[in-house]
Amino acid sequence: MNWLKKSLRLCEEEGAFTGPPSLDHEISQLTKIRSEPIEHLTTISNGEHKRPVSTFHMLAARECNYSGRGRFSSADKCHVLSRYLPVNGPYIVDQMDSCAYVSQFSSDGSLLVAASQGSEIRIYNVENRWKVHKDIRAKSLRWTITDTCLSPDQRYLVYSSMSPILHIVNVASTATESLANVMDIHDGLDLSGAGDDDYDMFGVFSVKFSNDGRELVASSNVESIYIFDLEANKLALKIVAHEADVNSVCFADASGHLIYSGGDDGFCKVWDRRCLNFKDKPAGVLTGHLEGITYIDSRRDGRYFISNGKDQSIKLWDIRKMTSKPFRTPKRSYNWDYRWMDCPKPLRDTKHPNDQSLATYKGHSVLRTLIRCHFSPEHSTGQKYIYTGSNDGGVYIYDLVTTALVAKVDHHESTVRDCSWHPYYPTLISSSWDGLILRCEFPENGETPPPLRRRSRRRRRHLF
Repeated sequence: MNWLKKSLRLCEEEGAFTGPPSLDHEISQLTKIRSEPIEHLTTISNGEHKRPVSTFHMLAARECNYSGRGRFSSADKCHVLSRYLPVNGPYIVDQMDSCAYVSQFSSDGSLLVAASQGSEIRIYNVENRWKVHKDIRAKSLRWTITDTCLSPDQRYLVYSSMSPILHIVNVASTATESLANVMDIHDGLDLSGAGDDDYDMFGVFSVKFSNDGRELVASSNVESIYIFDLEANKLALKIVAHEADVNSVCFADASGHLIYSGGDDGFCKVWDRRCLNFKDKPAGVLTGHLEGITYIDSRRDGRYFISNGKDQSIKLWDIRKMTSKPFRTPKRSYNWDYRWMDCPKPLRDTKHPNDQSLATYKGHSVLRTLIRCHFSPEHSTGQKYIYTGSNDGGVYIYDLVTTALVAKVDHHESTVRDCSWHPYYPTLISSSWDGLILRCEFPENGETPPPLRRRSRRRRRHLF
């Protein structure tokens, strides 16, 4: 054991000094519990700041059974894996013929779903050298595919566009090609049967499966969110949720009782299905963004979530800080549309006087489209990072606790709308308006990836 302690002091080549957390909140302690090793392995420098424990130290401690368990805990594993950021690359997974809008791993990481403006949806077999498992041609596409979601059992895929009709397709069939209603049935799920008059202007921005796969939650540009009962094959609930487009919606946790939504009115709202009344009143509202919200991602614990905003920031929220009524957002002193204009300086320099968020993350650019942000995987990182696409063609990775930018992956020539971190391995996928689906990984062997070879493609307008 003395040999181990000596090694812990001498081997300092991995790890730099870090300051104290800037986020003084319960979530910083929860993140520490999930992603830091046992206290005995943490060395102290100058009696103040802790030095991250190196991988060598961790392996040596495990071999000597320093913890008494004889193996790594889940937090030990996260501590080791979270140090290896997926920044080496890029490697081309595919190049779409139009702007790529969506890229998401399945929950077990075996599949990757990518979708584009030109009606292409492709599902790749991650474990079989990224070969195309399913090539789907969307039905009744309006403008672009705005979102996709795999069912929990990975048998079905639902996709949405600027249309009131969601489509669901069986992706477990043996055929690779899936042409709507020719090779596979793409069942239509109509959300417009709840009194929406302007059918032609109706569009769905976001759609998600419930944890049991029995329901879908969706949000639209007609100020509403919807619950669709798949077993009954009917719309179960419509909520007039915001005073503008509802750009994102998701379930808060596995129970399906709580729902988070974010809209162009700049508010995040929490809905409890157990106590909804006829006035569509939320359980609470969270105020802090100065402009509309483009995406919401839940930590899946029924308490914390993050939101990406057109005010060029990500915010971290605790729903226990919500209020029954929103605080008023300061009036604009400028005219601005994020779809084709640069961010005005007054917006960058202004903070909401009643900001209820726990932390704010800045550096990326939220322009042109509804750019998405996510928590890093729980299994491999303990959700200690937040990552997001950006209009400048990069993927930004922030430390959740310190809010510092820890890495930027910068390989695209146009806006990165979506990105996805593999749930178990240090692999990051990004989808961009340059049409490329790119993969970055941790540099295991130091090999230089092959140069990108971009093919010309037909350019299309894109405003969502």
